[in-house]
Amino acid sequence: MKTNDSTALKIWAVEDNAAYRSALAFVFKKAGDLNLQTFSNAEDALAALRGAAPPDAVLLDVQLPGMDGISAISRFKELAPEVCIVMLTVFEDSEKVFRALCAGASGYLLKTLPAERIVEAVREAAAGGAPMSPGVAKAVLGRFVQLAAPGQGGDYDLSDREREVLELMTQGLIKKEIADRLGLSFHTVNTHLRNIYTKLHVGTRGAAVAKALKERLI
Repeated sequence: MKTNDSTALKIWAVEDNAAYRSALAFVFKKAGDLNLQTFSNAEDALAALRGAAPPDAVLLDVQLPGMDGISAISRFKELAPEVCIVMLTVFEDSEKVFRALCAGASGYLLKTLPAERIVEAVREAAAGGAPMSPGVAKAVLGRFVQLAAPGQGGDYDLSDREREVLELMTQGLIKKEIADRLGLSFHTVNTHLRNIYTKLHVGTRGAAVAKALKERLI
């Protein structure tokens, strides 16, 4: 299951469905640059994290036996504050998406996505991105809009291009998709994202989207 390439990204997957774990292991092994370790529950993963070097990213199932995925987010963050956590789920549950993002998840993906998209999303998360399935993005958009209070926000000195990038982020597009949509390079989109995070005083995509929607910045 593991590659000998020392530059491979270290990925953990916490998933109780044995068939899905096997499918992930097969796809990640084919990718070549991802070193996957799997766990069937959050408790085992957290135990392995104590005293060990943290992974670059964690794929965390929402529904797990024992400690559920959303409850486990804060525990992972306590042990490894910088770890990127991407939630996996079968359902587009806006309440759970909202709770996971507030708890510190970097992304939220549906298990029905093509395997290649899961791999791409993990690479993006490990690079500091925040992948989100389009359907999930719509669900969380509705949730944030419900909580939004009109007329709260300033403009934060966002440029027109930064607003365009921010709006596409709220639609659930990943960096590559944003680059393609706007005719920009991946590097340029990364620069815009860093500027957006700095201007909005946030550290994650979820927080940027939440602030944009709550304060009606787009």
